[in-house]
Amino acid sequence: MSFLPNTSNMLETENSVKPLELYVFIDPTDADCYGLVPVLRRLQVEYEKYFTYRIIMKTCHSQQKSLCQDPQDTRVPHPALPAVAVKAAEFQGKRAGFKYLSRLLDYRFLKGRDVTTPEVLLEIAELIGIDTAEFTQDFRSVNAAKSFQCDLYISREMEVHQAPSFVFFNNNFEDEGLMVEGIHDYEIYVKVLEELLGEQMEKSVPPSLDELFRRYDSLTTGEIAAIYKVNIRTAERELKKRLLQRRVECMPVRGATLWRRKMDL
Repeated sequence: MSFLPNTSNMLETENSVKPLELYVFIDPTDADCYGLVPVLRRLQVEYEKYFTYRIIMKTCHSQQKSLCQDPQDTRVPHPALPAVAVKAAEFQGKRAGFKYLSRLLDYRFLKGRDVTTPEVLLEIAELIGIDTAEFTQDFRSVNAAKSFQCDLYISREMEVHQAPSFVFFNNNFEDEGLMVEGIHDYEIYVKVLEELLGEQMEKSVPPSLDELFRRYDSLTTGEIAAIYKVNIRTAERELKKRLLQRRVECMPVRGATLWRRKMDL
């Protein structure tokens, strides 16, 4: 962990009365970043009333430089295009951007697909149900590239050198931010939020399982068990009921089971 100066004033932040703000730094080509998505989803389910968040795309220096030289060349494969695609999806809303990022990481690390190609990036947009015509236009525009370059600027200003990383701020602009690099136990992130808030947080009641799938599309058995505070066997039993009802599909991946809404087939 390390403390950083609060640079929130250099950004246009959301109009919100929530007392905390999170900056989530993710490199969509880094396998470690895949493990950060379940952490953020669970924080949203349990404590979202306390914080807003912003996804900051971060890639290696060579990828940044080559894209910035020709930011509108999105017709050929490029290692920085996944980050640009996430920025394009965010133009349709923060939730759309996060859903796109989650599915992109599934494609990259569970399916082994090449997410640096425009064809695959468009396929992901189609699967999550956002406006594909709007996505394509934004993806090819200079605006998405500029949004990505803004993320790179934020990384430099905050001196964030590693992805994944969280940077936590409270609503006092004079206070320093707290950076947590890498992946840690979920309880660590909760503790940081409570320390910045200055009080113990109250958990929200989780939504129904159907509503959870409408929000996130796909989740692992472990995620669902953690959110509803049940054991793996109980979570599997409920999910198998929905499988028999053809409301979800399951896909065994790398020692875990990913459950996805059937409507996305």
